[in-house]
Amino acid sequence: MPQASAADRIRAHLATVDALRTQARSDGINAAVSAIKRLQAQRFQGTYADVLAHRVQGAAARFFLDELYGDHDFCQRDAQFGRIAGAIERLFPEAVSELSVDLAEMHALTETLDHTMAMHWLAQDPKESPAKRYVQAWRATGRREARERQLGVVGHMGLELQRLTRSKSLLMLLKMMRRPAQAAGLSDLQHFLEAGFAAFAELGDARPFLSIIAARERRWIDALFSDDLTVCAAALGAELCATGP
Repeated sequence: MPQASAADRIRAHLATVDALRTQARSDGINAAVSAIKRLQAQRFQGTYADVLAHRVQGAAARFFLDELYGDHDFCQRDAQFGRIAGAIERLFPEAVSELSVDLAEMHALTETLDHTMAMHWLAQDPKESPAKRYVQAWRATGRREARERQLGVVGHMGLELQRLTRSKSLLMLLKMMRRPAQAAGLSDLQHFLEAGFAAFAELGDARPFLSIIAARERRWIDALFSDDLTVCAAALGAELCATGP
């Protein structure tokens, strides 16, 4: 059976995200979903404090934090991706289409896991520390294969971005698209592409940076699933405290 087109895959992932956001509003768990996202962004800042401060790798780490791990509202950007999914597939190189599919899949995976975690978060004793509640919600959610898939998609996005930055014609096309994108209501999408390209152009060889991400995220995945609860919660708490409230 042939694989669905890039446009169809983008739209399917974004439909999942939209349905989960609607359900979260309906179920009254928006605040809990936001709490999970904030803790994850805070943990990323603590885990990668040295990388974020690095002269070369800092821009790529900031791009991942702001565009993938952050607690921002991506509704506008998602809607823009959905609107022009077909055009992306027709007009851009395959790597741009695959990058767009990766972003949509990452959102769908993240939203699915965050939604489930939010429900388990609400089931925890609110008097517990945020770190302990987070670890218990993580373990109640399970889905290790989905966590591993998230990490795999992030790595693939990084490699695709590196490959795309080598195309001078594509970089020129992006610059030429700024005004048309703004006029067409696609400024959030344009920002994502330009920020990603700029960050990974600075890296040169992205593999060392991506290896750091893979190693540290895998270590956290292992700890959050398998370490002693008290030890894991203390380690997470220390990472969160390192970046403040």
